[in-house]
Amino acid sequence: MQARGGVLVDGVRFRYPAAEFELNVPAFELKPGELVACIGTSGIGKSTLLALLAGILQPAVGTIELGGQDLGALGEEARRKLRLREVGLVFQEFELLDHLSVRENILLPYLVSRVLALDDEARERMLALATSAGIEALLERHPRELSMGERQRVAICRALITRPSVVLADEPTGNLDPTTSQRVLELLIGEVRASGASLVMVTHDYSLLDSLDRVVDLAELTGVPA
Repeated sequence: MQARGGVLVDGVRFRYPAAEFELNVPAFELKPGELVACIGTSGIGKSTLLALLAGILQPAVGTIELGGQDLGALGEEARRKLRLREVGLVFQEFELLDHLSVRENILLPYLVSRVLALDDEARERMLALATSAGIEALLERHPRELSMGERQRVAICRALITRPSVVLADEPTGNLDPTTSQRVLELLIGEVRASGASLVMVTHDYSLLDSLDRVVDLAELTGVPA
């Protein structure tokens, strides 16, 4: 599978309104097909970095390129369309919609925008991902009926359904027991590697680091004392 994706960060500074905290990333590169763990103490800006890489937040200065596309050169709607097509997001708190079934939650990117066509291929991929995740028997249930591990597997399937070139995962195993954590990690990394996509995974679990290609300590990257 040909490596895909990639991110290039140059001279980025970001500050939330009326906040003292500032994230300063002089340089960062995620190569196509590379799987990177991002570590660091709480509050150092790991989740903020993921939001910047996804184009959800925009830096005050500096540039972020995703797949060769300068996010700062795009308007909000163009960034949203690019994110739907090219970025898979895995949230620590799952962010599933309780009023939708598991099937609908996995297919959510297709249901919220006309950028993506919900066709037979997408439905077949949904079923293949659900089967790989071991949740194919749960497709008609709702999130409130699932265990924590099952919810996270649904969230990972949703992140992967569009075959994104870049996957950004924020503590994907943070709420899970060790056994479930290992299964979720194997699903995420296995699917990302199989598709040739790139991955940035924020984690506090150092036992996961050997599963990835490289570890980035955000304190070292930003020059902030740990």
